Amino acid sequence: MTEVLNAAPPDASDIAEAGFVLPPVAVETQPRIMIISHSHPEISKGGAEIAAYQLYHGIAARAGSHAWFVGCDRRRTRSEVPISQPFGAGEYLYSVGEFDWFKFSNRDPRFPEAFADLLMETQPDIVHFHHYINLGVEAFALVKRILPGARVVVTLHEYLAICNHHGQMVTNPNRTLCYKANPARCIECFQEFSESDFFLRKRYIEHFFNFVDHFVSPSQFLADRYIAWGMPPNRVSVIENLIRPPLVRENFRSVEIKGPLRTGFFGQMSFLKGVNVLFEAASQLDKEERLDISFEIFGDYRNQPAEFQKELQERMEKIGQNVRLNGPYDETRVDALMQSVDVIIMPSVWWENSPLVIQEALRNGRPVICSDIGGMAEKVRDGIDGFHFPVGNAMALASLLKRLADDRQLLIDVTCTARKAHSMDAIIDAHLALYQKL
Repeated sequence: MTEVLNAAPPDASDIAEAGFVLPPVAVETQPRIMIISHSHPEISKGGAEIAAYQLYHGIAARAGSHAWFVGCDRRRTRSEVPISQPFGAGEYLYSVGEFDWFKFSNRDPRFPEAFADLLMETQPDIVHFHHYINLGVEAFALVKRILPGARVVVTLHEYLAICNHHGQMVTNPNRTLCYKANPARCIECFQEFSESDFFLRKRYIEHFFNFVDHFVSPSQFLADRYIAWGMPPNRVSVIENLIRPPLVRENFRSVEIKGPLRTGFFGQMSFLKGVNVLFEAASQLDKEERLDISFEIFGDYRNQPAEFQKELQERMEKIGQNVRLNGPYDETRVDALMQSVDVIIMPSVWWENSPLVIQEALRNGRPVICSDIGGMAEKVRDGIDGFHFPVGNAMALASLLKRLADDRQLLIDVTCTARKAHSMDAIIDAHLALYQKL
């Protein structure tokens, strides 16, 4: 099992050995910490901004701590004040300007001065970026120029520096898995660029990555991909992302031994999240009249490309009685919704990293059925925390569900062997211990 922190640099071996029981950081030595995200949970509900915001709140709640949060907003009308405080003291919001998505370069002329002023005002010892989109990789160098003694930490999300296709390591437009990026392969996906463009793209990003003191990866799989890309192994640590704290639950429902097998899908209804695989498996079971297996879909597709929305709507018009579409859900209800089903299905057809859905499922004592690749396969051990099926294989998914419906004891067994969800305090302690070592 991947520990909260298990790929520490040589001078932090004691952190790695401590695992989840890292000692609390002494109050008098706690650094001043600025957490920066590409968005803000008040604006969007993605995993990266939630993780960053929860880390900020967790640190700020510690006695003697000094913490600030900087989010970004691409939707706001540009104003004379690029960085404002619409959410109160301690939180800032940058109104994003022009941005180069090819090499993650911030072209907003207002940003350098405004960000420098904020750094001078707050004087953080640690500046921790969750993502570098919207801010730009140049922000790492700016921190070092304004505050030479500060340390820069970057949490990696997706494979953005490696892959120009939204950092998903999936080919364009065929959407097949990509195992390694290089200029010759990348121009097959993006013919508008040359091999030289991709060579220079990597060099540009690497130049500013050199200003980063340490990288954090929420999964070993993601860390290994970046190390293979060229990132020094001693500058990468594996620390799990934080998720929203659970609501207080008085009645924790166990997985049912009898009755229909109720499965649940949570998240974006998109191609990469494998919703098509799910519908195909449901259709196959409907044809076989396996009405003892039902599918509860909790998610939204309105932000997906128009072509995919049309395809999905046509598919949904033909779904059988074993599928129920529940639409989007409020994240505060996720615990109750997950406990209303027996097993969570995550059929993503891309590598994933450290999906929130898996952490939430483990927190609620629910086995996870997932594709057998990437961060999913790392977080869900086959036959221990849940079950794997070959990525994109709807027939294999349907077969697995029939086996679980016929032998419910298999689900009961994995609920007994599944690892516990990571402690929020332990994850915060791991971050603070890393900050101190830096």
